[in-house]
Amino acid sequence: TPIQNVWAYGQEVAETIVGVRSLDRGSGTVAELAPDACAFAYRSSAFKHTATHVVLAVTFELRAAPVSGPLRYGELARTLGAAAGTGAPLEEVREAVLELRRGKGMVLDPADHDTWSAGSFFTNPILDAAGFAALERRARELLGTDARPPCFPEPDGRAKTSAAWLIEAAGFARGESRGAVALSSRHALALTNRGGATTAELVAFAREIAAGVETRFGVALAPEPVLVGVPWR
Repeated sequence: TPIQNVWAYGQEVAETIVGVRSLDRGSGTVAELAPDACAFAYRSSAFKHTATHVVLAVTFELRAAPVSGPLRYGELARTLGAAAGTGAPLEEVREAVLELRRGKGMVLDPADHDTWSAGSFFTNPILDAAGFAALERRARELLGTDARPPCFPEPDGRAKTSAAWLIEAAGFARGESRGAVALSSRHALALTNRGGATTAELVAFAREIAAGVETRFGVALAPEPVLVGVPWR
């Protein structure tokens, strides 16, 4: 979780991590790192895209309370019937998150191929103002004047948009397959193994999807999993 700075439902793990113990593979030194030494960012950290360190342990500081913190994720708040920014009983929040995850094929079920994935395969693109305006224009030209790419404002003035929306708008349907690899029938961001798929087959389909999105909308998708020994470009 610290390597990826896992984010979901309005919270990232960097908010609760107070220390990471890591091994420097070159020197053999073990160090206790404070959060500000981990370079946490959106879906990233100092440990990602490098083989120099191994994470040995993570220390979290959690708040003991029967009610959650403010609900910052609209879909979760709606599922709970709560107003955004308010809290809800922790047990109810946990069950609601699991329900939402199952609905997207993101809770592993050995009998359900839709859950045979590494989770979301692409990160949501973050665009500057000009880039998002260009995406909006392109979407209206291709999809009609009512087309509205999702927009989630970032603190620095940029805008995050939805990779899943881009994938489907580029013509890739949920459940669409290439041999033993398929987009999940429930979640366009998940590339799933239907049984016997190879790495080459999965990455080939991922590249096809990314090329289709870039050709259609001019937005480059980046893989969220770290690819080991497999070039992306």
